[in-house]
Amino acid sequence: MERSEKRLKQRLRVCVATCNRADYSKLAPIMFGIKSHPEIFDLEVVVLGSHLIDDYGNTFRMIEQDEFDIRSKLHTIVRGEDEAAMVESVGLALVKLPDVLQRLAPDILLVHGDRFDALALATAAALMNIRILHLEGGEVSGTIDDSIRHSISKLAHYHAVCTRSAERHLISMCEDHSHILLAGCPSYDKLLSAHQRDDYTDIIKSWIGDDVKEQNYIVALQHPVTTDIQNSIKIYELMLDALISFNKRTLILFPNIDAGSKEMVRVMRRKGIEQHPNFRAVKHVPFDQFIQLVAHAGCMIGNSSCGVREAGAFGTPVINLGTRQTGRETGENVLHVRDADTHNKIYHALELQFGKRYPCSKIYGDGNAVQRILKFMQSINLSEPLQKKFCFPAVKECISQDIDHILETQSALAVDLGGTNLRVAIVCMKGKVVKKYTQLNPKTFEERIELILTMCKQAMADAVHLNCRILGVGIGGGIIQHNELIHGSTFCAAELGHIVVSLEGPECMCGSHGCIEAYSSGLALQREAKRLHDEDLLLVEGMTVNNKEQVNAIHLINAARLGNSKAESILHTAGTALGLGIVNILHMINPSLVILSGVLSEHYENPVRQVISQRALLSAQGTKVMVSELEDPALLGAASMVLDYTTRRTY
Repeated sequence: MERSEKRLKQRLRVCVATCNRADYSKLAPIMFGIKSHPEIFDLEVVVLGSHLIDDYGNTFRMIEQDEFDIRSKLHTIVRGEDEAAMVESVGLALVKLPDVLQRLAPDILLVHGDRFDALALATAAALMNIRILHLEGGEVSGTIDDSIRHSISKLAHYHAVCTRSAERHLISMCEDHSHILLAGCPSYDKLLSAHQRDDYTDIIKSWIGDDVKEQNYIVALQHPVTTDIQNSIKIYELMLDALISFNKRTLILFPNIDAGSKEMVRVMRRKGIEQHPNFRAVKHVPFDQFIQLVAHAGCMIGNSSCGVREAGAFGTPVINLGTRQTGRETGENVLHVRDADTHNKIYHALELQFGKRYPCSKIYGDGNAVQRILKFMQSINLSEPLQKKFCFPAVKECISQDIDHILETQSALAVDLGGTNLRVAIVCMKGKVVKKYTQLNPKTFEERIELILTMCKQAMADAVHLNCRILGVGIGGGIIQHNELIHGSTFCAAELGHIVVSLEGPECMCGSHGCIEAYSSGLALQREAKRLHDEDLLLVEGMTVNNKEQVNAIHLINAARLGNSKAESILHTAGTALGLGIVNILHMINPSLVILSGVLSEHYENPVRQVISQRALLSAQGTKVMVSELEDPALLGAASMVLDYTTRRTY
């Protein structure tokens, strides 16, 4: 007996609340799945909303016919079919739901979609600390449904979505990614397995007529748009006129219970649709039969989500009228008539779509949604804290008004990884280099990284004594766009020194040939200076080199200044190579200004300008070239990225 009680206690108590015929078509496959695993789940069914209204077919009976035990029936609809009645219906549901939810005490409440009844369910459950699993959140459509759907998503703890786009929308709404399941639409499980029934012709005959053949009739289903009731009534009237003129047998379903539905029914009766020989007007069709009727129709018309979702699974042509489904993902079978303001537009759309067949679409599911949802529910940890958490995007941490922070100087570490030297500096907010460290750049990658870390650690330690608060580390060299550093897919963007400017150029340290660095870097010029010195072609009158002194780029520059033609030629070639690389950059990103910096910049300025004037496109030839007057522009530029980003205020 104890073991039996323990087993029952371990079952997951799932309450499924259904409000209307449409959401039951999505919830029923899950309910059957839950019911088939009594050892895991304990199913409680609550029925409310238009299910219990005679004018809408008393659709709670189909739930009973499916042999589900309805634990509670709540009459929550205030009649009137206007905006005030919708609000009063939500209020009435909120009055009645607490008693039911307290009595059933579910572990999880399943809520579907975007109806006002569902909003009442989610509100009550959230306030009563009941976990909510929301189906079909994150989707986009027209009318007030969007706002209601997103409101339910914010109240829900878990989400089962139909499409990848819906998943992304929820993530962008700060929902926890680990609580979102990309399941697909549950109704697709039934659609993809049952739409080829052998008795579909009998179903067509029973609902539309004995003389009607497949693909030779229309299914019409149009609902009011609660944010634009008068226009939706006008579109409904135009649709009926177009259908009458088109002269095809039509199954037309009554609209849902939203504000404006009463007026739409009046329009339908004023036009005599219920007595018209071409029309069969019905309040409800069982979903399994409705599937057959849509699957074999010549066309479906209206603004029901069924047209943009379920009909795509069969390739049935659809005409979507108005804005109610604006934003929904659709297959190629849907023709939108968003501005359906004339009878002729709708009639022409019928001519274009009727009788066509399109490839079947699986945008909303692959037939395996239910098993995914059941597995997802089993994974829910009921011992986790009930308070849901939102995953907000990272924002800058507020700096507390501590006296130490006030007295500290906000600073950055800047790193300049040059060809000859590796430099690290502490740079303050005012652009002043507080302290600078310089070391010869090692030859191997591993040694360079180790030296960078060592120098940065030393600088961090010194920063404490210098009363500098390091906000981040910046490395010179890169492309900045909209105040953001471009990294690239593998973090090697803006390796500008390795732009190839000659196919047969000197070998570069990267292993390639003809890179800018192989011509214009300090190491490249040092190599050329050493070559000239070894050939006794470097020194001219007024120059001396100590035997213990290492020949470098400075010696080459001095030789050029003193009239050494070979040194001048090398510097000109280096400047030309740099100019060619800059021309490539101008053509790629089109900057407004080129700033040259470093000891070689004044020697490169004229060759670079000359190459730009000769080689650049006409639109880029006017790009200004100037030499930086700053002492350490690379270090200051790297530091400015850190200081700007970490102190930026976003409004």
